Formats: sequence, C-alpha cells, structure tokens
Amino acid sequence: MGTAEIAERLGVSRVRVHQIATTDPSFPEPLDEIKAGKVWLAQDIERWISEHRPPGRP
Repeated sequence: MGTAEIAERLGVSRVRVHQIATTDPSFPEPLDEIKAGKVWLAQDIERWISEHRPPGRP
C-alpha cells in the first residue's frame, strides 16, 4: 500500500499519513521506497489499523 491507499483506508489526508508514519513508533516500517514514495505491506497496515482504531470507528 502506498500513502494514498493508506489515507483512503484511514479517511485522512496523505499529509496526515506521513505525520503518523514519522511520529508514531507503532506504525509499521515501510517495505520499500520507490520513486512514487514509501510502500507498506497491506497486512501490516490492516493490523495496525485494527490495533489502533478507536472503538466504534469504521
């Protein structure tokens, strides 16, 4: 997943994803960085979301 996909999944901006990725030590490490930016394993992001999403939030 790239930043845009993570932003869509979280319902936030790409800038907010960048903020989370650089300030939250629990956020998964990217798998790689390509010309388009950092990429993460979808399963790592989905796990992080399930562990950090407040109750009652879709």
